[in-house]
Amino acid sequence: MPRLTDPIVLGSIHAKNRMVMSPLTRGRATREAVPTPIMADYYRQRASAGLIITEATGISRLALGWPYAPGLWTEAQVAGWQPATQAVHEAGGRIVTQLWHMGRLGHESVMGAQPVSSSATTAPGHAHTYEGNQPYPQARALDADEIPGILDDYARAAENALRAGFDGIQLHAANGYLIDQFLRDNANFRTDQYGGPVENRIRLLGEVTTRLVETIGKDHVGVRLSPNETVQGVHDSDPHSLFGAAAKLLDEVGVAWIELREPRPGGTRGAPEFPPVHPVMRKAFSRPLILNSDYDAESGQAALDAGEADAIAFGRTFIANPDLPRRLIEGLPLNEPQFDTFYTQGAEGYVDYPTWEQVQAAA
Repeated sequence: MPRLTDPIVLGSIHAKNRMVMSPLTRGRATREAVPTPIMADYYRQRASAGLIITEATGISRLALGWPYAPGLWTEAQVAGWQPATQAVHEAGGRIVTQLWHMGRLGHESVMGAQPVSSSATTAPGHAHTYEGNQPYPQARALDADEIPGILDDYARAAENALRAGFDGIQLHAANGYLIDQFLRDNANFRTDQYGGPVENRIRLLGEVTTRLVETIGKDHVGVRLSPNETVQGVHDSDPHSLFGAAAKLLDEVGVAWIELREPRPGGTRGAPEFPPVHPVMRKAFSRPLILNSDYDAESGQAALDAGEADAIAFGRTFIANPDLPRRLIEGLPLNEPQFDTFYTQGAEGYVDYPTWEQVQAAA
């Protein structure tokens, strides 16, 4: 069985190990969604990952409702990302960007218009805005004739990603965002070709991934899904059937890899609502599968040993430990993440976490 330290091929990417940096929303871009120089430092520090998946990155102004998050729909944004991709490559790493449409999980004060979704619904909780937390507004249902424009936005962002120097993209189809709002039966009440039975609810996922594959090639496209729990108000009554069908569809489209955010019993988020869905998806998808949620070196290696996954993604531990692969391999103590600085601006809690060498030098 492979080890976490073994290389792996993810489409066009030859990753030096199987320890993937999970996408992690941070918020260090400008209000115009332009990446800043400090972001190049942040990703360069973590280039020992086999693959870095960047923070979620908006495909359009209407798609992006998170303050100070980056985008990929303007020339300034493309130029802003180039120092980060160059820094990672110079450090020997590989990096893809996660393409994001938030759907109903945004606010008009950030998006510039009423949010859109599969149906006219309102997300629970509060939107994060420049003016502080505000209740989510009701989203309007996308008209079917608007969907080609959404596909165009994804294609443009994917082309821009390669121009910015990324090794590929990950489609964010998880965590209750737009595509997930189409997938799940508690958020999708449509009666057209995008609603109702599973084959209709996975249609948008298929159309977006097909367009991405046609635009930049199947070896440059990965997908993220979150199959086994309620996330930001979105869930499904039969996730095993839904995500088994989604995995089969993605295999047919030819995407290079899938990453799953799938909480496990005993994790930091409590017990998941449903048993793991990845065994069903594993049978339907013939290319690499990456598992993510509360893994450490031991449990991650156990998942590889059991044939459940081909690589493991690490999230919050990568925020706090820029040299995480070394620490996992050598069994070194980990820095603790500073939760209160996850979404603030500036260097604190972003590029000031020490490596093990710096810890030792300070001691």
